Amino acid sequence: MRVAVTGATGHLGANVVRTFLARGAAVRAIARRVDTPAIAGLALDRVCADVLDPPALEAAFAGCDVVVHLAAKISIRGDRDGAVRRTNVEGTRNAVAAARSAGVGRFVHVSSVHAMNLNGAEGIADENLPLVGEGAFAYDRSKADGERIVLGEASGGLEALVLRPTGILGPHDYMRSRAGTMLREFFRGQRPFLIPGGYDWVDARDVAAALVGAVTQGRAGQAYLLSGHWVSIEELARLCGDISGVRKKRPVLPRWTAMAALPVVEALADMRSGEPLFTRESLAAVASNTRNLSSRKAADELGFSARPVAETLRDTFGWLTTGDCG
Repeated sequence: MRVAVTGATGHLGANVVRTFLARGAAVRAIARRVDTPAIAGLALDRVCADVLDPPALEAAFAGCDVVVHLAAKISIRGDRDGAVRRTNVEGTRNAVAAARSAGVGRFVHVSSVHAMNLNGAEGIADENLPLVGEGAFAYDRSKADGERIVLGEASGGLEALVLRPTGILGPHDYMRSRAGTMLREFFRGQRPFLIPGGYDWVDARDVAAALVGAVTQGRAGQAYLLSGHWVSIEELARLCGDISGVRKKRPVLPRWTAMAALPVVEALADMRSGEPLFTRESLAAVASNTRNLSSRKAADELGFSARPVAETLRDTFGWLTTGDCG
């Protein structure tokens, strides 16, 4: 089996290519840049291609049996220049069309729990929740619209399906995702304060294993939620400190204080050309209903299981301290 993986050098991508290689698949890693530590030394094909370049995508998919589409633009600050929508919606449309033109049999798209409308969800939340629509944050809406494109193709001859992971943590985060940067700072005793709330966290390696299951036994036209375990930001910081030995007590800002401080936090980030400690979107995410998510469907059909968050954090710290983290 030959598997093409878009976004192969990102955090999830680096885990996905390793998982498929370990299962004996031939892997073609596709990204805008492939000369990165994320895939250095691995026995795979490397192809430079952008999801906004349809001919390049079609050439990259040629000869492959499966496309795993990971390439995406993540944002917690809206879509100021339109790149979020271009990448997550038009890029996904291009990838689906290229897969069809290249004669690919199966297309597995990685979306996000953010595509689901969690507002007002009562009891256990699963794949039966509707997707978000107009009025949702730009990133959330882009992931929902990307899903609609992919699942719309499932009835047209392409075996297309969707996975929706929650917050991804774990090793092989060479590109330093936002969550990975947060963990690094927690391990080092950095960050002067914490924001209230928590989130459902899942290990990148468990998502990668579910992707193998999606390729081999997932049902076309279906969406699968991949949730792990809900942990508060405060507890996450404490666990990281216990693991690294750098323990630090930090105040948790009341929500109203965090909301009032948003303009200052974002202005400081702009002055420094960096990322803000938090935004309106990240505050909404950690206040959302992710405590009662169910991955029963993925467990039953894809063999998905989620390891404890503490194990993920220990392995991430171990990876960071080996000198192999880029």
